[in-house]
Amino acid sequence: MIELVKTLTSLNGPCGYEHEVAYFIKDYLEGKADEAVIDSIGNVIARKKGTKPGPTVLVTAHMDEVGFIVKKIEGNGLLRFEKLGGHDDRILLAKPVKVLGENGIVDGVIGTMSAHYVKFDDPSKVRKHSQLYVDIGASSKAEVQELGIEVGTPITWGTEWKMTGPKRKEVIISKALDDRAGCAVLLQLLNELQGEDFAGELIFLFAVQEEVGLRGAQTAAASLEADAAIAVDTTAVSDTPEETMDQSLRLGDGTGIKVMDFSLIVHKTIKNLLVQAAKTNGIPYQLEVFPGIGTDGGAVALSNKGIPTGVLSIPSRYAHSPVEMVSVTDLTATKDLLKAFVLELDQTASFAF
Repeated sequence: MIELVKTLTSLNGPCGYEHEVAYFIKDYLEGKADEAVIDSIGNVIARKKGTKPGPTVLVTAHMDEVGFIVKKIEGNGLLRFEKLGGHDDRILLAKPVKVLGENGIVDGVIGTMSAHYVKFDDPSKVRKHSQLYVDIGASSKAEVQELGIEVGTPITWGTEWKMTGPKRKEVIISKALDDRAGCAVLLQLLNELQGEDFAGELIFLFAVQEEVGLRGAQTAAASLEADAAIAVDTTAVSDTPEETMDQSLRLGDGTGIKVMDFSLIVHKTIKNLLVQAAKTNGIPYQLEVFPGIGTDGGAVALSNKGIPTGVLSIPSRYAHSPVEMVSVTDLTATKDLLKAFVLELDQTASFAF
């Protein structure tokens, strides 16, 4: 699964431009799922039937990553940009980016003034993203256009995947762990179900445009009939020393079983089934109450006549930055709990209110 995370995070797919990720996942599903399609807005939807009668369960993760988009090309070759998804303006300065031009990837950096000028500036000032620019080394608008870059060209972080930490407590540092880590969990689940007896049918939904309003999941789930659903996404931990952190969710302490966020109050029956599966199988877990986040689970729960929905959260530090961090232990616990949940279902399974 670690190799899957490495591969998936190396792909570029900011909101609305998930093509590279979607086609990789669709190809990966060949021979593993019973069917796999890309719908009209880019969601990848696959099905895997079990060997016994049982419920239909939708499992979902989103493919998009936060990024940027070219808004204007200045006469001197600098690129003004707009955000795709949520960003903290305080972390933008001097970060490497990749501009996804029509002629190929162009490396760049979000510019900042030299430290030598700080004494002439207000060092406490945080400039808004609308005041910033991407520098790709071009000196004119014509040079930018020759590189295949125009207004509307997407941009993503330019950082690379890394692993660090002590043995058996390794962490992954990368862009796009939100939510390629969740996509890796779903793909690994499918891998491990090959040859396994399980009941019912699984629908795998790899959704687009989660970071700009849960759009892909909302669109797809409206036409998918399921008895229950589990969304897998990352969530922000609160275990670092900043004064706003409350130590309620920690990196390395297990998967998060969602209780509530701003998009969803988790269906109590689903939450209890997940907790029981974790206890039965000795899988480390944490209960998560965090109103500062939302997931595709919120969109799925409201689709059709309402789908009982739970969420498994992969704890993450530095979310929506170029150096997101997740624990391999938590990643594995998330996959193990999702698998245990699926394997323990049978035709008597009830998700009643």
